[in-house]
Amino acid sequence: MDNLKEIILRIARPLEYATRSGTHGLSALKDLGRFVSQQVVTALGHSVHPPSVEADLLHLVHLFSDYETLGSDLRGRRVTEAKVVLNRLLRAVEEPATPSPDPQKLAHRLWELPIQYARGVGPKKAEVLARAGIYTIEDAVWSLPWRYEDRTQVRSIGSLIPGQEAVVAVELRSVKLMVTAHQRRKLVEATVADETGSLYLVWFNQAYLAETFRVGQHLMLYGLVKARGGRWTHLQMENPAFEILEGAGEAGSRHDLVHMGRIVPIYHGRETKTRMMLGDRMRAIMKGLIDQYADGAVDSLPAEIVRGRRLIAFGDAIKAVHFPTANANLEDLNRGRTPAHRRFAFEDFFLLELALGQKRESVEREARSVAYDQETLLDSLPFRLTEAQSRVLQDIRRDLAGPHPMNHLIQGDVGCGKTVVATAAMLMAVGSGLQAALMAPTEILAEQHYLNLNRLLEPLGVSCVSLVGGRGKKREAALTAIADGSAGIVIGTHALIQQGVRFHKLGLAVIDEQHKFGVLQRATLKEKGYAPDVLVMTATPIPRTLALTVYGDLDLSVIDAMPPGRTPIRTLLFAEGQRARACRLIEDELVQGRQAYVVFPLVEESEKVDLQAAITGAERLQREVFAKWTVGLIHGRMKAEQKDRVMADFKAGRIQVLVATTVIEVGIDVSNATVMLIEHADRFGLAQLHQLRGRVGRGTQQSYCFLMGPHRLAEEARRRLEALVKSHDGFVIAEEDLRIRGPGEFFGTRQWGPSDLRVANLIRDAQILDEAREEATRLLQRDPYLARPEHAELKAALLRRWQAKLDLAAVS
Repeated sequence: MDNLKEIILRIARPLEYATRSGTHGLSALKDLGRFVSQQVVTALGHSVHPPSVEADLLHLVHLFSDYETLGSDLRGRRVTEAKVVLNRLLRAVEEPATPSPDPQKLAHRLWELPIQYARGVGPKKAEVLARAGIYTIEDAVWSLPWRYEDRTQVRSIGSLIPGQEAVVAVELRSVKLMVTAHQRRKLVEATVADETGSLYLVWFNQAYLAETFRVGQHLMLYGLVKARGGRWTHLQMENPAFEILEGAGEAGSRHDLVHMGRIVPIYHGRETKTRMMLGDRMRAIMKGLIDQYADGAVDSLPAEIVRGRRLIAFGDAIKAVHFPTANANLEDLNRGRTPAHRRFAFEDFFLLELALGQKRESVEREARSVAYDQETLLDSLPFRLTEAQSRVLQDIRRDLAGPHPMNHLIQGDVGCGKTVVATAAMLMAVGSGLQAALMAPTEILAEQHYLNLNRLLEPLGVSCVSLVGGRGKKREAALTAIADGSAGIVIGTHALIQQGVRFHKLGLAVIDEQHKFGVLQRATLKEKGYAPDVLVMTATPIPRTLALTVYGDLDLSVIDAMPPGRTPIRTLLFAEGQRARACRLIEDELVQGRQAYVVFPLVEESEKVDLQAAITGAERLQREVFAKWTVGLIHGRMKAEQKDRVMADFKAGRIQVLVATTVIEVGIDVSNATVMLIEHADRFGLAQLHQLRGRVGRGTQQSYCFLMGPHRLAEEARRRLEALVKSHDGFVIAEEDLRIRGPGEFFGTRQWGPSDLRVANLIRDAQILDEAREEATRLLQRDPYLARPEHAELKAALLRRWQAKLDLAAVS
């Protein structure tokens, strides 16, 4: 501990200097965060410390991680708090440990125990487990079974019926290794018997079993019973699971079986070559781990929360979830609704909500670097905001007037007017002498935003520039205008955060379609020296429970009403045999001077085939179906100039039918387009179908969306398409999508989110999520840094789970 004392005193010296020198001293300390971090790494690397000491050391790193970005008042508060922590550390170092009068119960810190050294593992199995993300004992106990089988009922061979799965207790009568004449495949054949009959067994590609078995052994087997050679009197099992009963006879030898005679956990097989390793062998490994470590497993949840929420102890939960008792409810186990599953789900959600709470708190600690003038250019806009838009804008005004940078999410259905609200917010920035940037996920959408906003704002004297990829004089002029501040609003793609782009005074960053961007792009803004207010927009409908979880670090506003004059889109489902009728309905719209989209899927696994189908489809439609009109084609493989040209022709009415891939999913706004036909609609996700449908219905005319599917739809696809036909409310559709498919579709492209949950299920465990959020909020109000000694284990667990994400707290 002497070495630790030296490090503590080394950290304390610059803090004492800062305290004595006042404001000047606080400002003079440079790279304090890096210095403290290096010292803590040294301390942690030299020896193992008590959990409370480790928690305090990590807390010091947290206090100074963003020290250079803070104002003098906040710097002073950080230094004061750090001195309290250092004094506590010094006391821990200098006070001799008092021996406990009672022998201490052995405590296992599971995250410190590598899986390689567990009983029955070793380096080769550890390598396989690592591919499944299992590196420590903690990783293993959190890898819960994906289902359970009831193997408690032992049958006699005489009662077996082909087609049933069964457990039998038998004696091995013969075993031999065979090689097939045709393909030279190795197989092990065996016969077993009990008092009521005999059973034939065969294992394929498991030659080692010939050395494992010995005649006279007692086994328990589980597998599917088949009629051998079609004869019901001759029964067999292929590749049955087995367990060798130790001792001379079966009686009295079943008390500690792993694979038989109990409710058995089934673990996922990850790879074909190692399926056995991650199945029965994984079960055997887990049994050894639970027997050795469950009773002493350290519980990271505070005791008062465990008591208050009536959660079972962590060690008990480990045993009950991996090896449930014979009287456990099999249905509850397979649905993840046992008290043990609830305990794991609660901790999963609780750590997530603590992480989100700390992310929010880290943003709120920053001092605002810009000031907004509430007298803005809003009154100059040539239209009135809807009531819903005005309400959301008031939320944004409130955030901009606060002392901390804004981190706000606008959620609203397609066509509800999110961009109008974002424009108003950007005008507030420009009216305050600041710049605003609007980042869009595609060049098509960025260019469309630029054309619309420039036309709207140029008469108000607000300068807009567009910045996408490429080179040339136009780009150089845009870069100059951004750097000297003559460009008030900058609109572009991720090119806005590339090297060489310098803002004069960036006050507000608006990010359109958050699910197309990640935290790393937003982190880049911070690295370039900007700390703007952040406004995120998403049209992906997300139920409130999910939104509070995924966007827990953002303030949330919802635009829940459409602009006046919009007519709900009529959605119809057609089978392939009804194609001619759908085309006639499209033709009726074209005759009236309207325009149409025909959308083809573009799935990554079959991108070339899908793209060719779209190209061929456009040619066929022009030649055979819509010969009187002009058919255009747009897809993601086209160059930007080609896409711009096609979209300009479509907006101008020179193209009447636009064949497209999902490149038009977001942002395309042509009010004269009143009908959309979606080919192979069963291949799209429900949220994506809703986004595509939102490209029509942008004007006052009645609009239509036709879903073209095969004659026979799979059950899930049918439910998905019928949900879209019945409702045009994105939030109703999102709830249905969650019920049908789960949360994966919403977050497949995100850098983090619910996919990081190890056990909890956002649909099944919604009530547990609410409870965890309440407890996390309450705890952070009392101890925002989790600095109290009783929260040391909790803080350590939080850092293990979320440290990499928390490093991006201020920008995500």
